[in-house]
Amino acid sequence: MYELLRRLFFLPRAATELARAIDALHFVVIGTTLLGSLAIAAAAIWLITRYRSDVVRPTPHQSARASREWLLALAVVSAFLAAWVVGYKQFLRFHEPAPNAFTVYVTAKQWMWKFTYPDGRSTTDILTVPEDQPLELVMTSRDVIHSFYLPGFRAKQDVLPGRYVTLSLGAARAGNYRISCAEYCGISHYAMSGELRVLPAREFQAWLEAGSPDQNSSLVELGRTASARHGCFACHTDDGQTHVGPTWSGLFGSEVLLADGTRVLADAAYLTRSMMDPQAEIVAGFQPVMPTYLGSLPQPEAAAIVEYIRSLRRAEREPNPTLPTVQVAPPDAGATRSSAP
Repeated sequence: MYELLRRLFFLPRAATELARAIDALHFVVIGTTLLGSLAIAAAAIWLITRYRSDVVRPTPHQSARASREWLLALAVVSAFLAAWVVGYKQFLRFHEPAPNAFTVYVTAKQWMWKFTYPDGRSTTDILTVPEDQPLELVMTSRDVIHSFYLPGFRAKQDVLPGRYVTLSLGAARAGNYRISCAEYCGISHYAMSGELRVLPAREFQAWLEAGSPDQNSSLVELGRTASARHGCFACHTDDGQTHVGPTWSGLFGSEVLLADGTRVLADAAYLTRSMMDPQAEIVAGFQPVMPTYLGSLPQPEAAAIVEYIRSLRRAEREPNPTLPTVQVAPPDAGATRSSAP
């Protein structure tokens, strides 16, 4: 039945179980709406035929029991709320990364998609991932608003310049799936397309091993180097000690208490936001002195730093008694310290 309905609505093959669940919800909503419309149309035709008359008479006053009206209203509202609850839960699943997710960093720009992998390599317009492993995309734009659209996954996410958003996709079946931009982004918007290739485990491993040695530098090592080059260790440590800013050891995946009393999960999106817009979420107990790296830190390096912080979530390093030094400038002379991530 599912395949029949999918073909009837011209839907592409579902790549994940979540995509099939979304289809099922749509089929129920569309089917309920269609049956309701047909019932109303049939009732209207019957009434027109049954009570048709050439004599014009005043329509007699009609009344119904209040209990029946309330029952009908309750049924309609209940059906709407049920569909809303199911749809909202499906929406949350697109933004809740799985613990073992395969993370890829996506940069949109006119008119192409660039993908950066955990091993340091980058590809353009072709995203290659393993089968049967959840996928997490951390996305940003270098110019205008784009929209990352995967019809086979029933997933669409706006990608904004200067912002980092995540999209979590379930484990996909092997195959090739179309990637499109669903937001008009310029004269060549129609050509901004790509392909998601989901490979079986052995083929994906062969693809990894086929990469050139120059590309296969670990993203963690690249992140460590980029952190040192951009002066991150002047304010942060990676061994658990607190300095000008929070330590990176054990940070990824933890709950961070902010100055306003709220808590936020230290995932890839939060860490990248904290580099690009550090004043938006101040960590409790630290001064808001971290400068923004928006425009000065390339997206691949930001992704590498996040991967380095991710690698420290279970790090067991001996504390370094000699903390990095930093000179604190007066508030009106520009901030040189760090309070996030």
